[in-house]
Amino acid sequence: MRGDPAMITAIWATWMGALGLCVGSFLNVVVHRVPAGLSVVSPGSACPGCAHGIRARHNVPVLGWLALRGRCFDCGMPISARYPLVEAGTAVLFAAVVLRFPDQPRLWPALLYVAAIGVALTLIDLDVRRLPDAIVLPSYPALAVLLVLAGDAPALTRALIGGLLLGAIYAAIALVSGAMGWGDVKLAGLLGAVLAYVSWEALILGGYLAFVLGAGVGIALLVLGRAGRRTAVPFGPFMIGAVLLTLLAL
Repeated sequence: MRGDPAMITAIWATWMGALGLCVGSFLNVVVHRVPAGLSVVSPGSACPGCAHGIRARHNVPVLGWLALRGRCFDCGMPISARYPLVEAGTAVLFAAVVLRFPDQPRLWPALLYVAAIGVALTLIDLDVRRLPDAIVLPSYPALAVLLVLAGDAPALTRALIGGLLLGAIYAAIALVSGAMGWGDVKLAGLLGAVLAYVSWEALILGGYLAFVLGAGVGIALLVLGRAGRRTAVPFGPFMIGAVLLTLLAL
């Protein structure tokens, strides 16, 4: 089996999945602290109930939560299942990047970065109804560097055009209808760039699919009585979901 491409891909996917577990653990911190304007570096994680610091052995992604049976070791306060789900979900996304693009390892860092900030921004938008500039704006130069390092000049040209195009479309919607937030506009340029880098088809599909997902969920909420015609629904998760589906599943 030595040198078998399928085996090598599986090994890389496993390693990237393990990395995703660790990144997912950090994203839990980002989701909690960035909207509040807090440092993601210090202080260390602590129980919000008793303020005891989380012990290193309990901070192992997924396994720590399982070992604690979903409760604080010191005070017994329940720990949301969202923490291990974020860690496991990020691991799945990281492994999926490798499995979807096994022959393009230089593109992996850019896609892993988009997957990571996508998870964080989705949860933040659902929690507080905004997409923080502290994450979105620095992602432009970060993604630009990662795409340059991927080393495909024609794709870089597509990325630039795609980012400008999708950003302009969202800006026009925001200006004309007021139905789009400016956080969505800023995010659109970033997502348009990564979609167009892969292909024009990905840009068209990913851009269109966001509105399909948004409309579908909106109609479902109306039918179920969970929302009214004037209920504001964050659009960022649909944008990000459309990009991840386009890049990794379609």
